[in-house]
Amino acid sequence: MTHTGLSNTDEQFIENTVQTFMNTHHVPGASLALSYQGRLVFARGYGVTNLATNEPVNKGHLFRIASISKPITAVAIFKLVETGQLQLDTPVFGSNGILGTTYGTQQYRPNIEKITVQHLLEHTSGWPSSADPMFRHLDLNQHQLITWMLDNEPLTYVPGQTFDYLNFGYCLLGRVIERVSDISYANFVRQYVFEPCGITDMHIAGDTLADRRANEVVYYPQSNWNPYTIKVSRMDSHGGWIASATDLVRFLVRVDRFSSKPDILDRESLKTMYTTTTAPRINGSPANYAKGWAINPSGNYFHDGDIPGSASIFVRTHHEYCWAVLVNSRNDTQLERMRSDLDNLMWTIIGHINHWPTYDLF
Repeated sequence: MTHTGLSNTDEQFIENTVQTFMNTHHVPGASLALSYQGRLVFARGYGVTNLATNEPVNKGHLFRIASISKPITAVAIFKLVETGQLQLDTPVFGSNGILGTTYGTQQYRPNIEKITVQHLLEHTSGWPSSADPMFRHLDLNQHQLITWMLDNEPLTYVPGQTFDYLNFGYCLLGRVIERVSDISYANFVRQYVFEPCGITDMHIAGDTLADRRANEVVYYPQSNWNPYTIKVSRMDSHGGWIASATDLVRFLVRVDRFSSKPDILDRESLKTMYTTTTAPRINGSPANYAKGWAINPSGNYFHDGDIPGSASIFVRTHHEYCWAVLVNSRNDTQLERMRSDLDNLMWTIIGHINHWPTYDLF
């Protein structure tokens, strides 16, 4: 057993907790990373990357992270805000918009030109989640998909008035980053977000099994939805990244508003990014969502993500923990229970273990 500075009893508790989750949800492999007060105190893989080879998961293995890509995109947007290249209240479409009339083949529908960068960040663009096109129209590339959406899907709500979670909005933010910076979305994020964090091994996912990277896990379906028929690469800015759990925590501790590691955004940007939208959900309840982050009233910031074949979560807590958990299958028949159990997994562990090692594995 690798020495981690934890007692054998604590090691066994973590392993049992993870194994129970994996057994319950039929997950072949999992990766966990945890920091406390800016120090990486735990990073470990469990199970296997590949059922055909039984290769064990290690802390460097890459997983699809799905919607955890959204906080990464939000940080990239705030990098542009800080340099004065972008403002949150700037319109996205139309003659005064960042993307102008690049997309669409006809006159824009009512209120489209009122959509701002902030509306996209907060999921308040006015398009309903029921119209989200990102898992449909798989024959269309990004440009064609955005054009199709503008031509065919009217807004249901006035921009800014209603929260309705929309992957497509973050697809658009990727294009905003490209237009403003004149750099591809992936390269902008690598240069201005990952590099300052010391991250060198995060990539936009490939779509097929043949596209799998050498240190990437294999994804296993639990329904008729094959993980290798999804256009993950087209999801870049809303759901396309692959990462290790350790690198996601490396990112988290550099935007956590704690002094242990210097943040890559200034104080004002972080305050704005973590301020919840005033727009309510459709049922009138608070959205508890800021700009790329779900916000818990007790001061925890987090995001989860899942697509067929993978599930993920990362969390920054008010008492200076940051963690990430990644797995290579998704329990499609009990998805809400899996999401809840994935959220509870690390809470269970930190609730049980009172003393973490003093070293820093970063």
